[in-house]
Amino acid sequence: MVYSNDYLVQDFDTNLRYLNLLSKQYPTIASASTEIINLQAILNLPKGTEHFLTDIHGEYESFNHVLKNGSGNIKRKIMEVFGESLSEKEIKQLATLIYYPEQKLDIIRKNEESIDEWYKVTIYRLVEICRKAAFKYTRMKVRKALPKDFAYIIEELMHKGPYEADKEEYYSEIIKTIIRIGRADEFIIAMSELIQRLVINRLHIVGDIFDRGPGPDIVMETLLNYHSVDIQWGNHDVLWIGAAAGSEACIATVIRIGARYGNLDTLENGYGINILPLATFALEFYKNDDCTVFKPKVESDINYTDNDLKLISKMHKAISVIQFKLEGEIIKRRPHFSMEDRLLLNKINYIDGTINIGEKTYELNDYNFPTIDPKNPYKLTLEEKELIEKLKSSFLNSDKLQKHVRFLFANGSIYLKFNSNLLYHGCIPMNEDGSFKKVKIGSSGKSYSGKAYLDRLEILIREGYFHKNNPEAKLYGMDITWYLWTGSDSPLFGKDKMTTFERYFIDNKEAHVEKKDPYFKLENSEKMCKIIFEEFGLDPDESHIINGHVPVKLKKGESPIRANGKLLVIDGGFSRAYQGTTGIAGYTLIYNSYGLLLVSHNPFESTQKAIEEEKDIHSTRMVLEKEVKRKRVGDTDDGKTIKSQIKDLEMLLNAYRSGLIKEQT
Repeated sequence: MVYSNDYLVQDFDTNLRYLNLLSKQYPTIASASTEIINLQAILNLPKGTEHFLTDIHGEYESFNHVLKNGSGNIKRKIMEVFGESLSEKEIKQLATLIYYPEQKLDIIRKNEESIDEWYKVTIYRLVEICRKAAFKYTRMKVRKALPKDFAYIIEELMHKGPYEADKEEYYSEIIKTIIRIGRADEFIIAMSELIQRLVINRLHIVGDIFDRGPGPDIVMETLLNYHSVDIQWGNHDVLWIGAAAGSEACIATVIRIGARYGNLDTLENGYGINILPLATFALEFYKNDDCTVFKPKVESDINYTDNDLKLISKMHKAISVIQFKLEGEIIKRRPHFSMEDRLLLNKINYIDGTINIGEKTYELNDYNFPTIDPKNPYKLTLEEKELIEKLKSSFLNSDKLQKHVRFLFANGSIYLKFNSNLLYHGCIPMNEDGSFKKVKIGSSGKSYSGKAYLDRLEILIREGYFHKNNPEAKLYGMDITWYLWTGSDSPLFGKDKMTTFERYFIDNKEAHVEKKDPYFKLENSEKMCKIIFEEFGLDPDESHIINGHVPVKLKKGESPIRANGKLLVIDGGFSRAYQGTTGIAGYTLIYNSYGLLLVSHNPFESTQKAIEEEKDIHSTRMVLEKEVKRKRVGDTDDGKTIKSQIKDLEMLLNAYRSGLIKEQT
């Protein structure tokens, strides 16, 4: 596109300052022209591969393995390059080496008789795979990804051309020298990590990094160091955000979940949260209570002594009662949340051990409440107040937790529009007729729905964490963050209520029922999807909704593919707790230049077995959509940005040639 002088003069006042700034970066006609040529060429490269994961729930081993193998993408690259020349055993060993280079090298060095020959062959193979993984990127982008110590060497080996037979000795000598001077291990590790990086261009985490699993902090550390990632917050994520902000109800809930699943180590060892005050409190007030109902649900591979379990049970009950009190304070403080039905402590008959919910009376399986005053059941005792203050101080002063939550804010949001896909964790609150539900926010009574509702919620979450100068705005933001964990119109929760109290204290399962938002009844409707796409400014013919949150129960015949492929639910059970009902260990999604691929995974045994026995996760790939014409960078959101940059550079070029801006020599 060429811009006339009239165009530049017409918009001179608005464009001149910007073009002068741009000229600092591209000071000559030659430099601006070179960048236009470069950007125009990039538009014609194949689209980068996107990787979608959701509902990790702290299961860091499974998560790390799927991340390292790119949902099977690395093995596919190996098959494309060496499928006809290597045995299945050799392919498995090469794949495992790329996933876990340091650990696998330790084993190979002990067992390989001719290690120098193995190094030579392996380095050649890694170079070929790396070349295959890098083909869709510019040399500049690959160069930026290269490990500093070996950047020059890798670049030389990767860009060996088909007509360079005369330089064969040159390339061979590079590899021989790497081995001779004892740098082969470091080189193989660097190459393996580079392949992992090149196979995936961008990672999307569609919610719930946190929960019952043993290592959400490890997952977060991995994401902190990942080259390109975005996160759509899940209800468990906002719960931790609220706790990090100082919401007492969120803090109590995070600790309760840790105690419920015997996973207080994440708090203590992962984030340095001091749980000792809770243990001391629980031993004092529940010393004669066996707290049977609150026995933690621990995985079979976690070893606790009987005394450990008894103490955790007491801590579990103590923090649960505090949670119910703190939630009551919020519900009373925010009547527009319409959560009065969740005020249950005042409905207990503390003499006969029953509770009235609606028109029904239920027997409680436990009604020993030494810290509850029946006349004022939501009032914290002096000891409870002191305890929650100590716990809050520990959360607020955990540097690691605060770093992780700031990363969630910097790289996260409630929803994301990216390359014609709409990503969000749970749902868009809807009415039974498929229209967007209007929800009141704030004491003013102003209602929001659809996209505007999600946008407003995100602003309030950020205010709840970052607002320093307005205590009331911060408190409201923290209360909204808690509401998103459990509220009836929360797009991250998606149910009319969370029956935590009932599940603990009432054995009758009819009291445990949680009604899903109408969204989940309508998710097979293409009409609903079209309404959502239009609301978010997306093309209904090209777009997809990508959800997590609700595990897909494959055993019961459920499919992750809804609404004729317009809506994809990719929570299939990363968390071991769900795998008994889902029948698999999670879905992931791959979106490359050829189309969409849904990948289902069998349960992951362990990192140790993956390394020692080369047991990869068995994954099944299903082609959802295949592009008739291969997608290029120019067809993506990045392509739109590049086209805009080209337009600006052409304006600068024309300004140089017109004399409106002088070249800088």
